[in-house]
Amino acid sequence: MSDFQPRARIGISGWRYAPWRKSFYPPGLPQRLELEYAASQLATIEINGTFYSLQHRDSFVRWRDTVPEDFRFSVKGPRYITHMLGLRNAETALANFFASGVLALGDKLGPVLWQLPATRRFDPDLVDAFFSQLPRTTTAAASLARGHDERLKDRDWVTTDADRPIHHVLEPRHESFGSEECREVLRRHNVGLVVADSAEKWPQFREVTGDVVYVRLHGSTELYTSGYTDAELDDWAALCRGWLTGETCPDGRGRNVYAYFDNDVKVHAPFNAMGLAERLSHDYRGEH
Repeated sequence: MSDFQPRARIGISGWRYAPWRKSFYPPGLPQRLELEYAASQLATIEINGTFYSLQHRDSFVRWRDTVPEDFRFSVKGPRYITHMLGLRNAETALANFFASGVLALGDKLGPVLWQLPATRRFDPDLVDAFFSQLPRTTTAAASLARGHDERLKDRDWVTTDADRPIHHVLEPRHESFGSEECREVLRRHNVGLVVADSAEKWPQFREVTGDVVYVRLHGSTELYTSGYTDAELDDWAALCRGWLTGETCPDGRGRNVYAYFDNDVKVHAPFNAMGLAERLSHDYRGEH
């Protein structure tokens, strides 16, 4: 019998927001200490800067060394790959991404998130081909990273201290990704289908297709702005319990859950995250 104990990690998408100062962050806290403070309150953070541009390897090292041992970062894949290349001819771009410092996170690397534009329809051949290129271990990622181009010259990170699994998740925003054919492709590649709450702007999928369940909470009534009520947090806690126990998973096997609040505009995100984590800690004491 496996001794695997699924756990939920609840966190925030990014951590550097001016409105959070003097509200979530204590008055007078230096900006350089904001990550340390956020990581003391939560178990995970989603790195979003990687979506917009390649980050510097030294940044990944600094982030890794700032957070507690049991902390995890999820990393958002580049929009250059998902939006500009449209998942096509992405091998060099993937190499650049993984060479930029992602592997420097070591055992603090959580899932890698790939977010598609709302105009992108499900194309089984395209999605299948892209997923086939994704590295599933840190060793494979390091090998891929060595194929980076000149942009990473003298600033690459193409080694790993241990061979660890890498989990990938997909956040599509087009209803065509709700098909059984799509779920079959994702399950075949062990890619999680993101559960995204987006004030009904984009479809919400709840099917479990990978080894982790990944949730993004953008706001229930107003995108990026509205906070979650106690009743809504209770509902999300119940959903998380179903995934943790396997009760709502097709194979009955519990999954690790990563949930991120992205309703940052009005400073709801960190407080909602702590509220959901506290609800789950009653069942998984010390595992929030």
